[in-house]
Amino acid sequence: MPQARLEHTNITVADPKATAAWLCDVFGWHIRWQGPGMQTGYTVHVGTDESYVALFSFGDARPRQEDSYRTIGGLNHIAAFTDDIDAVEERVKRAGFTPINHAEYAPGRRFYFLDKDGIEWEVASHQP
Repeated sequence: MPQARLEHTNITVADPKATAAWLCDVFGWHIRWQGPGMQTGYTVHVGTDESYVALFSFGDARPRQEDSYRTIGGLNHIAAFTDDIDAVEERVKRAGFTPINHAEYAPGRRFYFLDKDGIEWEVASHQP
């Protein structure tokens, strides 16, 4: 059977341009496209040539009110994979975020951080 792959995810943020800027700085991604949303608002697509995160805002977004881990359909976290977890962690800190929940897992390490919109990001690596 042909295998499908994840092409993108779409999330609402307060400021798509600002979020795209730190994603480029922290993860080394690039902006693939940006402009008006399909019906309203503004969107920035940021990621790699193979996949991306679509960052959307109506311009009047409200902070999340519920715990995503207890809400069906809630976004729990977005994970990025790297070959140099220590370098990415330093860039996370320089971007003003606090790495938390460091852990080892087979076959590597991971940590998490919350961005300014309260979105949880995981950074994982197969580095020991």
